[in-house]
Amino acid sequence: MSYTIKDVAKLANVSIATVSRVLNGQSGFSKATEEKVLNAIKELGYQPNAFARSLISKKSNTVGILFPEVSSQFSSKILRGVEEASHHHGSSVIVCNTASHGQRTMKYLQLLTEKRVDGVLFVSEMITEEYYNTLESMQIPVVLVSTESYQYPLPFVKVDDKHAAFTATDYLVKMGHSKIGMLSGNKEDIIAGQPRIDGYKQALALRGHDITDKNIIHSQGFSFKDGFAGLPKLLEQSPDLTAVFAASDALALGAISSAYKLGVKIPDDLSIIGYDNLPIAEMAIPPLTTVAQPLEEMGMVAAEMLFTIMEQGKRVESRIMPHSVVERESVKKIIFT
Repeated sequence: MSYTIKDVAKLANVSIATVSRVLNGQSGFSKATEEKVLNAIKELGYQPNAFARSLISKKSNTVGILFPEVSSQFSSKILRGVEEASHHHGSSVIVCNTASHGQRTMKYLQLLTEKRVDGVLFVSEMITEEYYNTLESMQIPVVLVSTESYQYPLPFVKVDDKHAAFTATDYLVKMGHSKIGMLSGNKEDIIAGQPRIDGYKQALALRGHDITDKNIIHSQGFSFKDGFAGLPKLLEQSPDLTAVFAASDALALGAISSAYKLGVKIPDDLSIIGYDNLPIAEMAIPPLTTVAQPLEEMGMVAAEMLFTIMEQGKRVESRIMPHSVVERESVKKIIFT
């Protein structure tokens, strides 16, 4: 049998309003009354209806998070941090996989509206006018993760992509490389595409090395397939390269796999550095040297920012997170004699 809040009130001999106040942690009742209500709930095995409670408290104790690819290691590490912070604040997380598809994103935003979520975390995609208008209409806090908007005033948590790409390229230079190519993502992507290209070029320019378009392959995305297809094209255009900066670990791993097929030894014939420090990077053969984004910490920080807005009504400052080079075995040091 399914019991209702009326049954709890009747057994405890109190009003429905009193039961509601106890359930929602409000004041206006004695300790003895609270104990009677809790004992009645336990005796009946009453399970409060989450939606009904949200109507009373104006809170659903849920947050929504939108990923362009929910199954990736990138997303899973961010999600782990978000869930850790959300659990600490007594909230649950609704995960939405948008597949970088505008219609699906809008569908999920509508779903989150219907679920009356208390806030939204928006991961790794550009904020369009349509997305922003919908988020504004929801009248709830929004924090961006691994993306930012120059046009709309939304707080964000991310690494400085240009600086991180500079660091990766400069590391190769410091390891003695001067003929350095790049496997980039989509250059039309103003969040992670072009800034990483700019960082690569800036590092070469600072060290006085040549910058030429034939040393860059622009991919549609940052996937393993993009890296696998891109490396042969890059080496065909620039066969004298000694090192490659790949703008994601997935691109780098695709390039390593392609190099194996081509008979190119990593790092003896060609050094490769990635970007992200995904768990699979250390499982590669050879283990991948890469620029690390603190993805789990980014998820936790973004969630804490969201809860600060929701619970305290405070403005929060955007956060640029630190990056670092994780040295493994895919980059060879060139020693001049």
